[in-house]
Amino acid sequence: MSEVVQGVDIEVLRALSNRARLDILRWLKDPAANFGHQAVGDFDVEGVCVSVIQERAGMSQPTVSAHLKVLHQAGLVTRKKVGAWQYYKRDESAIRDFTEILAREL
Repeated sequence: MSEVVQGVDIEVLRALSNRARLDILRWLKDPAANFGHQAVGDFDVEGVCVSVIQERAGMSQPTVSAHLKVLHQAGLVTRKKVGAWQYYKRDESAIRDFTEILAREL
């Protein structure tokens, strides 16, 4: 369970405190513009495959997966498994809720 201080989810702040995770969230905001294409799956339906994110990030698969796990645990992205592949999308509702709380509380 996440720690909440005056309405602000500390786990979300921790997830956002890393440059690579911020980059991934920004890229996921407009997958077509930031990733071009992916061989399998639709960006709007499944999300973006870990391997596509890995290629853009220039990091190892385990490192990218670890960053995505943190973002998922913080509730900032959703995950969908399709066969052997994992796909991620931003959770726009959760991001909007967090920014509203942050604006109100800080």
